[in-house]
Amino acid sequence: MSATAVILAAGLGTRMKSARPKALHPLAGRPMLAHLIATCETVFSRVIVVIGPEMEALARLAAPHKVVIQEERRGTGHAALMAAPAFGEGEVAVLYADNPLIEGATLARLLARRRAGDAALALLAMRPADPGHYGRVITADGYVRRIVEWADANEAERAETLCNAGVFAADAGDLRRWLETLTPDNAKGELYLTDIVGRAVAEGAAVAAIEAPEAECRGINSRAELASAEAMLQARLRAAAMAAGVTMVAPETVFLAADTELAPDVTLGPNVVFGPGVRVAAGAEIRAFSHLEGCTVGEEAIIGPFARLRPGTVIAAGAHVGNFVELKAAHLGPGAKANHLTYLGDAEIGAGANIGAGTITCNYDGTNKYRTVIGAGAFIGSDTALVAPVSVGAGAITAAGSVITEDVAPEALAIARGRQVTKPGRARQLRERAQAQKRSKEQG
Repeated sequence: MSATAVILAAGLGTRMKSARPKALHPLAGRPMLAHLIATCETVFSRVIVVIGPEMEALARLAAPHKVVIQEERRGTGHAALMAAPAFGEGEVAVLYADNPLIEGATLARLLARRRAGDAALALLAMRPADPGHYGRVITADGYVRRIVEWADANEAERAETLCNAGVFAADAGDLRRWLETLTPDNAKGELYLTDIVGRAVAEGAAVAAIEAPEAECRGINSRAELASAEAMLQARLRAAAMAAGVTMVAPETVFLAADTELAPDVTLGPNVVFGPGVRVAAGAEIRAFSHLEGCTVGEEAIIGPFARLRPGTVIAAGAHVGNFVELKAAHLGPGAKANHLTYLGDAEIGAGANIGAGTITCNYDGTNKYRTVIGAGAFIGSDTALVAPVSVGAGAITAAGSVITEDVAPEALAIARGRQVTKPGRARQLRERAQAQKRSKEQG
C-alpha cells in the first residue's frame, strides 16, 4: 500500500539560540533531518519535507525528495496544509524533524494500527518521565477524544500522563479535509496539527493511539535536549555494535557516528571518537584516545593510542599507526608501520614500509598539495622531511634527519643533511668563556 511521510522541518530553532535551522543540528555526526529521512525511507514509499523560506541547506539535504516551502509560519497544522496538494493517494503520516530518534519499527506499528480498520486516524503517544509542556492525549473507551496543548489545558488535563509524540497517520483524503478546516482558536493564534483529532471525532471517526518509548519520541528544542538525545543515540549505537560482535573496553567513553561500520571482532579502547564515514574491518584494534573520520581500517590493523585518521585515509590489513601519528588522504599499505610522532598527508606508503619517528610529508606549499610515494619495504629514518612531490623507491633508506627533495631510487640510501663536525674540548672552552662574560657583567 502506498504511504507518504511528510516531515515538518521549518522550525527556526529559536530556543536553540542558533542561526542554524533546528533540523540541521547534528546527532552522531548526522543532521536531525537526515536521521528521520533515513528512517522514513525504510517504511514509506514517498517522503515530503516542509521547510521555511531561505532554508537552502535543508532543501539540499532533503534531495532528492520533494520539498515544500511554508512561506508563513502559522503553526504545525499550517505547515502540513502546505504539503496537502502533494499528498497524492494512499496513507499519509506527518512527523516532526525535531523527533529524529523514532525507529522504523515504531512507524510500521503506527501504520499497521491504522490499517486494522477500526480507526481513521492513528497517532503516536508516550508517557515521559517528565510530561512538562507536552500536549496531553485525552482518551475514553480505548480511543482518543482530543489532544490539548499544554498552554490551553486546564489543571485536570495537565495531570494526564499520556502525551502527544507528534506523529499522525491517516488516509490522504481524510487528512487533507481535516487540515483545510483548522482554525487558529488557541492561545498562540496558530493552526495546530493536533486539532485534526477533534475534526475526526466530530465526523464520528475513531482515533487510535499506540504508545512508543520516550527515548524515541522526545522532541529536541534546546541545546540541553540535543545533548540528551545524543546520549540516547550513542547508547543505542554502542549496544548495536556490541551485539554485532564489537568489543568496547569502556563503552560509555566511545562515541560513534550514525554511519560507523564496525565488523565483528573489532576492539575499541577507551575514549575513541568516530566522525562520519568510517569503516573498520574484522580484527582491527583502535586504541585509546584515537580519532577517526572519513577513513577505512583494514583487518588486524592497529590504530593508536592517540592517533588521528583524517578523511581519505586507508589503512591496509596488518598495518600499524601509533601514538601521535596523523594521516590525511594517505594509503598505508599492508603491514606498513608509522608508530611515533608522524604526519603523513597525501601519501602512498607501500607494503611493509617503516616510517620513523618524527617523519613528515611536506605536502602543501601554501597554494597546492602534492603527493609523496614510498615504496614497499622502504625505511624512512627518524626526523625525515619528505618535500612533495617526491618518491622513495622500494627497499630504499633515508637517513635520520634528512630533508628529501629529490626522488630516491629503489634500494638506495639517501642522506640529505649537513656533515657533522666535531671539535674536541671546544664545549668546555665555550662554557668557560660564557661564565667569564657573566661574571664580568655582574661585577659591573
